[in-house]
Amino acid sequence: MKSKIPIEISAKHIHLCRADFEKLFGEGRELTFVKELSQPGQFLAEERLTIEGPRGQMEHVAILGPFRKETQVELAITDTRKLGIEKVIRQSGDIEGTPGCRLIGPKDSLDLEKGVIVAKRHIHMTPSDAYRMHVKDNEEVFVITQSYERALIYANVVVRVHPDFVLAMHVDTDEGNAFDHGEEQYGVILKLFDGNAYSLSDWADELLSGIQR
Repeated sequence: MKSKIPIEISAKHIHLCRADFEKLFGEGRELTFVKELSQPGQFLAEERLTIEGPRGQMEHVAILGPFRKETQVELAITDTRKLGIEKVIRQSGDIEGTPGCRLIGPKDSLDLEKGVIVAKRHIHMTPSDAYRMHVKDNEEVFVITQSYERALIYANVVVRVHPDFVLAMHVDTDEGNAFDHGEEQYGVILKLFDGNAYSLSDWADELLSGIQR
């Protein structure tokens, strides 16, 4: 199926800038490669950190490489509630005005003023994928999942287009647990409202008021 989009579940993780990494793990240290991830150049590192919020801690949280310009912590909403951190849903990299947390490493700790997000669900794809699926960068789409008795429709899924991307939809653990994700997890973009992007909340309000599209 040309329109078949693999769905990958992304657990809580941390992206670090080099300066913050060296503060937490020691000057001159480098990330230790463990395995490649689906997107080219991205990898799981061996190092782990503890995240601390007002209500508690989460230990052994994975770090993903390579280093980034700014440190970013990606959590599911369930994680933010456990830690007592405000949930702010954002695209990766958009961290202005987001809450912070404390990161605890083997050498030192670090108090972040910002950088904790709940990642907005999204699809990575190449320009040729986007052309084939009739979507464009930063468009929001509906995706229906293939699942045994627990299929669902994801709304407000952001399309992210880049020549280096590999086709995959990323959801967090809360979103992944909402459907029966077996060995083969995939979805298909669902064209509603004549193929135009549309707010699901607006649609719900219209249905409640008796408007049928």
